[in-house]
Amino acid sequence: MNKQVKILLQTTIPYSDDDWHIGRFSLLTEHLRSLEDAEGNSIYDVTTRNREQDANGNDPVLASLYDSDYDELWLMALDLGDGLSKADCEGITKFRQCGGGILATRDHNDMGSSLCTLGGIGAAHFFHSKQREPDKSRHCRDDNATLNIDWPNYHSGANGDFQNIKATDHPLLKRADGSLIEYFPAHPHEGAVGVPADEPAASVVATGASKTTGNTFNLLVAFDRTEDSHGNLCGRGIAESSFHHLVDYNWNIDLECPTFVEEAPGDEWKRYPERLDDVKRYVENAAAWLSKRD
Repeated sequence: MNKQVKILLQTTIPYSDDDWHIGRFSLLTEHLRSLEDAEGNSIYDVTTRNREQDANGNDPVLASLYDSDYDELWLMALDLGDGLSKADCEGITKFRQCGGGILATRDHNDMGSSLCTLGGIGAAHFFHSKQREPDKSRHCRDDNATLNIDWPNYHSGANGDFQNIKATDHPLLKRADGSLIEYFPAHPHEGAVGVPADEPAASVVATGASKTTGNTFNLLVAFDRTEDSHGNLCGRGIAESSFHHLVDYNWNIDLECPTFVEEAPGDEWKRYPERLDDVKRYVENAAAWLSKRD
């Protein structure tokens, strides 16, 4: 039996019952754990945890991630700027320099803005108060219904519904038959991602379109393996516009959400359940593509 690929699935916030704690990603976790190779062996060993701090304000797992046996980090950045310490960022950066794969996702406005402190993949995330989208014409509301959430807040649809995406011919976005993935879970206010300046190994591989303005926006930026200035072969990475593509509530509205979510959900998850197969396939592709084992 081949050794399992080890994935750390983690939030940047401590546990709170009325928040997007790691338990709200149970369907993602179960799907990853269910995947098997041709011999019926489980492929992925998935560890789930919320942020924890030691006496110095560091997360002991993230700060020493480079010295662990994890192959991948799936980081759900749900903080408002204080979710990663300097030591955490150094541990994550060294982890990628050692070949580890990273998926980093966030949401609207400044949610997940601690990612700004990460090099490479962090630079692909744009926020409201810092590291804004280079195109200043985008510094305005897209979703005008939820007024307590400011830009970036791209409206791809209601939670529980699906958005049509435009996928490129990339391994992350291919179905088993070779056709391209068409659907992602929708969300009323997604964040912003893009290719950082002077990053030849990164490209936009999927875009969406706003239901309110018709404007296109980036959903996924993929970073291929690349050698840095120190000769390290850095692992692959994915910068994703919203964690709502992966959270339980957007896969099954019946699993509920924190009480601060005020938008009325849609029902396409019930009417078109087969569309969820596309995001599950993306998850499978991402886990395989990010692995530091060829």
